[in-house]
Amino acid sequence: MAEFPPAIALRLQGKDSHAIALVVIEELLAEKVAQEARHAVEMAALRARIAELERQRGLNSTNSSKPPSSDGLKKPPPKARRVSSLRKPSGKKTGGQPGHPGETLHQTETPDIILDHYPDACAKCSAPLTAATATGYVARQVLDLPKPEPLVCTEHRAHDCRCSDCGAKTHARFPKDVAAPVQYGKRIAAFVVYLGYFQFVPEQRLAELMAALFGVRLTTATIARMGRDCAGRFGGFVEFVRGHVAAATLKHMDETGFRICAKLQWLHIASTRLLTHYRVSEKRGSLLDDVVGIVVHDHWKPYFKLSGVLHALCNGHHLRELNALVEIEKEAWAFKMQRLLRRACHATNIARERNRPLTPRVVARFKRQYDAIVAEGLAFHEEQPPLVSVAVQARRRGRAPRRTGHNLLVRLHDHKEAVLRFLTDLSVPFTNNLGERDARMMKLRQKISGCFRSFRGAQDFAVIRSLLSTARKQGWDLLETLNSDPKELIAKLRVG
Repeated sequence: MAEFPPAIALRLQGKDSHAIALVVIEELLAEKVAQEARHAVEMAALRARIAELERQRGLNSTNSSKPPSSDGLKKPPPKARRVSSLRKPSGKKTGGQPGHPGETLHQTETPDIILDHYPDACAKCSAPLTAATATGYVARQVLDLPKPEPLVCTEHRAHDCRCSDCGAKTHARFPKDVAAPVQYGKRIAAFVVYLGYFQFVPEQRLAELMAALFGVRLTTATIARMGRDCAGRFGGFVEFVRGHVAAATLKHMDETGFRICAKLQWLHIASTRLLTHYRVSEKRGSLLDDVVGIVVHDHWKPYFKLSGVLHALCNGHHLRELNALVEIEKEAWAFKMQRLLRRACHATNIARERNRPLTPRVVARFKRQYDAIVAEGLAFHEEQPPLVSVAVQARRRGRAPRRTGHNLLVRLHDHKEAVLRFLTDLSVPFTNNLGERDARMMKLRQKISGCFRSFRGAQDFAVIRSLLSTARKQGWDLLETLNSDPKELIAKLRVG
């Protein structure tokens, strides 16, 4: 008898040749069925992986949260991207629109230097001409930077005085900010902090810039100390801002990764129209304390753990995700939802211009259309075959995996009020663009310098950027702000 596997040989004991043939055929058929089932599972997994990779390849800055810089050198020109862009053509000509104030140079009535130019000879008879023959002039002005002046040195002298009554000698005290025999003044420190923490000039280049433009030779250690001193001086002001942001009626929140001490840590942003607060944390889930009011965010789940707040989701994220479903998956419901959200945004913009809310009838119509589109999308996905077979799912833990569009539909269904809060409360914006703009410059800092070598340095950076971002929103002069008393800034701060 031929050699058989032990399991088949056991079944063949005491059987005739016909029975042996039937057993062998049954075993071979069973093995083939099992092999085909394994191949089917593997093929399904490979198809799913191919679909996932094709989707990733089709994602760009117009249909996902990827930044425009990730589009690479092969990205199409702006006009070609406009078809898939979230911003649709307005039909207006490019450039300034009617009513735009514009910016242009104007002549001053008090020029600092006047240079007179006279013709040498008469253009007709060539007779000599002088200033005495002038009859009028046309003026043109050139605005330029003055030549850098040498540093102004202010010497402080603390005198000893002897009392004429008792003969005791008393020594005068130096001002608090004059603490060394020779030091740089607060204007230089403010300029260095402004260039380093607002314009993101790296320390080595900043030292070269100060030496080339002003003849001020600084070491990188001195530059770092100026930033550290500034952060320590304005820590109380930033904490005051933090309290008002947390208590604000409406606030935007976002978070982004930061490389600190050679590992991934987190920068948290909480801001309003007039205030900005940054803070760094080792944990992404470290949320701001004592938050009340309405929080606009991008559906990061830990934000829903905040108690006593209302949520408003960023529809800019929704539009990008819907754009991907339209371009890549070709799902019809996504185009309808995209169009509905744009129309709702347009309606609220008109309502704000007229300074009156949308009527309940208009809001109800938008909500009915919203519900109908969500229902259509859910019905579409329920008809689709599962991503994994029943047998495979039985061996897995948790719910069955869903398609990207299905996940978005579940979010739109479960958080309908947060998605459409901008319809019923015109103070709520359509997107979280304010929070994302406040985060964008922080990512630019990381792109320029790569990382922070110490947690203390990252904290100082967050404090100074909180100060400068808030000052810019308040309309303050940034250099004057860096030279101001924090108590004076708190006194004139507008919080709502």
